[in-house]
Amino acid sequence: MLGSPLQWKAIAKELSSVVSSQPRAFNRSTSLLGVGFKCQSNGLANTRSAWNYSALSHPQAPTSSTVNAAARKSTRFDPRFFSSNANPTQGAGQLPVLSSPGVGGWLMGSAGLVFAVIVVGGVTRLTESGLSITEWKPISGTIPPLSQEEWMVEFEKYKATPEFKLLNHSMNLEEFKKIFYMEWGHRVLGRIIGVAFVLPLVYFAARKKLTATLPKHLTAMALLLGFQGALGWYMVKSGLEDSLMDSPNAVPRVSQYRLAAHLGTAFLLYAGMFGTGLSVLYDWRFAKKGTWSGMTNGAAYEKVLANPLVKTFSRRSKALTALVFVTALSGAFVAGLDAGLLYNEFPLMGGRLSPPTDELFDPAYAKKEDKSDLWWRNILENPTTVQFNHRCLAITTYVSTGLLFVSSRNPRMKAALTPMANRMVKSAFLMANVQVALGISTLLYLVPIPLAALHQAGSVALLTTMIHLLISLRRPGAAARLWRQANLAKTAGNTHA
Repeated sequence: MLGSPLQWKAIAKELSSVVSSQPRAFNRSTSLLGVGFKCQSNGLANTRSAWNYSALSHPQAPTSSTVNAAARKSTRFDPRFFSSNANPTQGAGQLPVLSSPGVGGWLMGSAGLVFAVIVVGGVTRLTESGLSITEWKPISGTIPPLSQEEWMVEFEKYKATPEFKLLNHSMNLEEFKKIFYMEWGHRVLGRIIGVAFVLPLVYFAARKKLTATLPKHLTAMALLLGFQGALGWYMVKSGLEDSLMDSPNAVPRVSQYRLAAHLGTAFLLYAGMFGTGLSVLYDWRFAKKGTWSGMTNGAAYEKVLANPLVKTFSRRSKALTALVFVTALSGAFVAGLDAGLLYNEFPLMGGRLSPPTDELFDPAYAKKEDKSDLWWRNILENPTTVQFNHRCLAITTYVSTGLLFVSSRNPRMKAALTPMANRMVKSAFLMANVQVALGISTLLYLVPIPLAALHQAGSVALLTTMIHLLISLRRPGAAARLWRQANLAKTAGNTHA
């Protein structure tokens, strides 16, 4: 049955919006109703004109002569970028691969595991368990000691470490087992993440289930995951060095630099997996249902993203996301230097807004004779300065999140933003309040393990809300736009039939 002119105008309008948004990277070829249309500038314009003329001037689908004329101008598709599982009604091999919700679910699950390992790693550090295993055995290390003799061998190795000699010399075997299992669990969880990420990646890539740009991005994540494991051992080694015994007032602990690198890499992995997983899920929803960022009319995304208010809001959101990351990274220096055990009060430090200058920039931390390294060494190695910097960054992050939220309440901005963006900026501000409360409580109560672990988890949660906010202002992927275009054409064809 033929559709009404108004229905055809609506379909043609969304088709025109989707077609016009195609980037040059996809100028090779695309497909409508199983017919190849050449997507170079002249071909795409002719195709769009044919559709618009047919839909707006005549309440019927394009004629077969129009379609065949465009088909004669078409070029063959490059099969590397197209799915063998395309809709049969559109011709096999015609549409680019669009990652399914299964891919998105796998990435979200992987991100959840990384979230868990970050929290477990924080508890491992807080319980001072990280130096209990003195060797790195990626394969055989997955099995813990099973006999009394094996336990004694591991315990003797630990007895040779600076941590045992300086801090835990009275520890017995049963106490050692507790910290051993904590570190062992952290390492095994890291190995589980590697298997859970790499094996599905190989499967999805081999079966050509991934959108064209994903294989190289996900392979980079897999390599980063392997590097993260090696970096973890490199960090642990810094706390096992015998040179610690020769340093006066030395405390056996890992290097704060390596700890920050280890945590920062984990945050990058989490952000990559979570953000990519969300993008896959939302692209699928856009392609199949036409919804985008909480809007039922997904074709309006170009108009929304072109709004100067939204552009400004997006830039500020990206800057705030970077600030959240840097603040979390500064927390790694606080943890590595046990700086949270100093100045357990807020908002003052020793009864004043900041400690004395000679304490913040103590000449004792400079190692060069000319004291040229005074500033940066105090910023990164002086516990007092490190805590002060973390406070300043945390306050700046909180105020910035509040300002972003307030700006979103402006009637013009609120109307310009999408429903999802409005929800996520509220979530970010709410999470910032929770995180500040956790941070202050952790400080005031002298870093109790439960509160400190929640504070570390809160940093990941705050980053999560900011990533979700950025994704809510992301344009649909090129493959999703092509699929949406084809689905609209199919709907038009069915209506005509």
